[in-house]
Amino acid sequence: MIRTASPHVWTENGYPTSDGKPMAETDLHRDLMLELIETLKLWFADDPNTYVSGNLLVFYEKGNKRRHVSPDVFVVSGAHKHLRGNYLAWEEGDIDFVIELTSKTTMREDINKKRDIYLNKLGVKEYFLFDPREEYLKPSFQAFRRIRNRFVDIKPIDERFPSKVTGLHLERVGRQLRLWDPETEQRLLTPGELATAERARADQEAARANEESKRASDEAKRANEAEAEVERLRKLLEQRHRNGNGK
Repeated sequence: MIRTASPHVWTENGYPTSDGKPMAETDLHRDLMLELIETLKLWFADDPNTYVSGNLLVFYEKGNKRRHVSPDVFVVSGAHKHLRGNYLAWEEGDIDFVIELTSKTTMREDINKKRDIYLNKLGVKEYFLFDPREEYLKPSFQAFRRIRNRFVDIKPIDERFPSKVTGLHLERVGRQLRLWDPETEQRLLTPGELATAERARADQEAARANEESKRASDEAKRANEAEAEVERLRKLLEQRHRNGNGK
């Protein structure tokens, strides 16, 4: 949503970090926003000059502390990766990529006011609108690319919208907005999915280690039994030899 309420917290650069409004309208919107931010951070983890953020106040008019928006998810190419309290566009550059997760209260702003700001104030190259519940936005997933001074529809490829900025494709999966890598032809795993996969891998390694330990224990037991049998036979032969010499 457009954030114009009186701010509460100020940073050293003299611009606020908060406007006192909630992060997202619903749990679904909040969780999806955080998931997308963290997944994109992982995607750009090795690139020190691509900044990924979201729900952060972005100021676009120097000296005016009320001229700001707060994109749900955004990416800036060429901005050094570090923690920020806010983003000053005239110092660090225009935003390249934005995702807005629309809801009943934000839809009009997302498709009108924010769209105009992204196009004319922040130079956004790609703009994605996603309505998780498919209730308010028609169609519920829209994608635009900046061509000269206007946004034009991005044509889908296999029902996914390609992003030149990120090198990824975006697709709806139920109520989720997922990121798809056209090189590997696989969806990017979310942090939650990565954690689940890591736990599964650790469990598999533990099970394999236990199996190897059990196999080694069984082999050692069989070797000891074989050694004991050899020793028993040796003693038996010695006993028979002594008995034979005594006759």
